[in-house]
Amino acid sequence: MSFVPSRPLAYACLALSMSLVGSYVALSKPLAAAIPVLLLAWLRFGIGGVAMLHWLRKPPGEPPLTPKTRRLLFLESFLGNFLFSLCMLFGVSLTSAVSAGVIMAAIPATVALLSWLFLRERITGRTWTAIACAAAGIGLLAFAQPAGDGAAAGELAWVGNLLVLGAVVCEASYAVIGKALTGVLGPKRITSLINLWGFVLVTPFGLYTALHFDFGSVAPGSWLLLVFYALAASIWTVWLWMTGLKVVPAAQAGVFTVMLPVSAALVGVLVLGEPLGGLQVVAFAAALAGVLLATLPGSRGHPPP
Repeated sequence: MSFVPSRPLAYACLALSMSLVGSYVALSKPLAAAIPVLLLAWLRFGIGGVAMLHWLRKPPGEPPLTPKTRRLLFLESFLGNFLFSLCMLFGVSLTSAVSAGVIMAAIPATVALLSWLFLRERITGRTWTAIACAAAGIGLLAFAQPAGDGAAAGELAWVGNLLVLGAVVCEASYAVIGKALTGVLGPKRITSLINLWGFVLVTPFGLYTALHFDFGSVAPGSWLLLVFYALAASIWTVWLWMTGLKVVPAAQAGVFTVMLPVSAALVGVLVLGEPLGGLQVVAFAAALAGVLLATLPGSRGHPPP
């Protein structure tokens, strides 16, 4: 029998998952500068797969995989792992952090819309208000950041913006499909299977890139950062997200994606030394207000629908 978390613990899992995603998205810039993106994605899936080989085994009592479940697993990996990684890594390398932050603010609303369209989940006014707070907070945060580097002014900045927008759609699809999968499979099994699919999808590109890459040019610090990136992206964030989705509706869980750009900005301030002004503080407050609206019990002590 799989573990079912309490509602507060599920909220904590969702928030921590998206915080980790934001941190490795921010730290992926130096990695993408040291290692080609396709090779980076291949190494990420490979390291993650080795670390959770034991999770691939079918647990006792789990029903056999149906054709529908297999299709959902493939889509979850193709959209949430493979395409998200490529769109985000290439997009962040071509556009500014300001533009990326503004675009990522659309993730909660996109999750809510997709959950309404495909899962028929009811979206309450409180959840929509939480989404609005989250989007407003991240929008303020992005506009408050200093202007990006020269990449933003380049001719390919619009391509980077489109790729980040594609990553937003992929992340929202990942949240919605994951909700459907948690009804039939445990978080560990989902995590290992979609990582395996990701490894299969990117292997031809990764192998070709590896044959023409000088691995000796990568500094030791970049290898350590790669290990963190692989474990966070392939294991920790996926398991935490699927665990939280077992008891939280996809639309409500989507509000927690606000932690992705918030944590990315925090990494920029605390790790990369970027300044934090008054407008950034207001933006954080608005974003966190959205999370509180989505998670605090209702007037009669019941969790929000």
